[in-house]
Amino acid sequence: MDEQQPGPGSVGDETSTLGGRQPTDVVWTRRLRLRHVTPEGPGEVFESASDRLQIGLHPLNDVCLTQRGVSRFHCEIYTSERHEVWIRDLGSRNGTFVDGVRVREAALADGSLLELGGVTFRFERTAERNALQVSPEARFGRLVGTSLAARTVFALLEKAATTDVSILLEGETGTGKTDAASAIHQASTRRDHPFLVVDCGTLPGNLLESELFGHERGAFTGAVTQRVGVFEEADGGTVLLDEVGEVPLDLQPKLLRVLESGEIRKVGTNAQIPVDVRVIAATHRDLRCEVNEGRFRADLYFRLAVLRVTLPSLRQRPEDIPLIVPRLLDSLAGDERWRARLLEPAFVERLSRASWPGNVRELRNHLERCLALEEEFQPDEGVHLQGAQGAESVDLAVPYSEARRRSLEAFDRAYVLALLKRHQGNVARAADAARVDRVHLHRILKRHGLRSWRA
Repeated sequence: MDEQQPGPGSVGDETSTLGGRQPTDVVWTRRLRLRHVTPEGPGEVFESASDRLQIGLHPLNDVCLTQRGVSRFHCEIYTSERHEVWIRDLGSRNGTFVDGVRVREAALADGSLLELGGVTFRFERTAERNALQVSPEARFGRLVGTSLAARTVFALLEKAATTDVSILLEGETGTGKTDAASAIHQASTRRDHPFLVVDCGTLPGNLLESELFGHERGAFTGAVTQRVGVFEEADGGTVLLDEVGEVPLDLQPKLLRVLESGEIRKVGTNAQIPVDVRVIAATHRDLRCEVNEGRFRADLYFRLAVLRVTLPSLRQRPEDIPLIVPRLLDSLAGDERWRARLLEPAFVERLSRASWPGNVRELRNHLERCLALEEEFQPDEGVHLQGAQGAESVDLAVPYSEARRRSLEAFDRAYVLALLKRHQGNVARAADAARVDRVHLHRILKRHGLRSWRA
């Protein structure tokens, strides 16, 4: 196959940010290729249509296998924001192995051998590329950003708003999933009808069922009046099921029934009530892992994830922080003089260097604190870990692999900043002191977007 070349106005796959370019409508990413390895020799070839390739037993995987040792959602291969190719195990039963080593997440090199439940593939780098749509806009509702990570997501959200399918919004806590859902609703034909949010993680199962579907008077102890549920109240509009991964297993079939039939049944009655509701679900969990663990129904997952959108973390798009800060300050009360001080380029630059594990929510809280106390608090540039004695700071709501990746990124950044500060920014002396190659140190600096050791 001939190599696809980026056309005029497109962005090459080496570029991860705008870097002064004008907004474009296409980003090019290298196609992912797997070749099945059998005792008889090379076998079937699988290629991606995007920057991800999902592998497992379920027929809706990109690579659908039939071997019994493979899990329903076994693993996925993806291109990172730095254009490296990685593989991530999705909580598979028998594990994912790269060149004989079991991994949760690992970088892939050309020719790496992957073993998945008794099946072997060889990963191959290709010259062919896939075109991914990128929005020309730097805003979608309350979400703002000019980075490719942001505008690629905006393109998906814009497309989602023109349809009526269910959407699954994924992403770390604080990435703006509620704002994304609200913007989808406002850009859709349902905008003149209600947009209601249910936090599935804050209610026990019996109360959550009543919240969603309503109940009749006397249906249970304390039900002294009839209640209209969220699905009925939002008829014609949109319902956001926030933290949908927390819905109890025994309630999931009832939720599936609503998605399949468009009907609800109130607690305490057998009558079916038709509803016309668009469902958007949001979660910080990887529901594919939850399916593998038996905590989430596969059929419900696919009903919710007709369109799956992952919102990027601030670590993936630090260049968007100068756009986000003014928007956040506009929503906060405070002295105008201090508001202007928090918009000064030097202060915003320091904000852009921090890791922000709590994402936009944490950034907003930091700015609110600065305004309230009228002091320029410096962000923690990567040291959000408190060591072994600070185990309570570990976020147990995220999978182990994600928590470990965040910790390692924070350590890398903090160590390199401290190292360069000690050696007054001299990379050669810093590399010698750390006993690493100078080229490797430069790669770490580039990976974390560090141009200076100064805070």
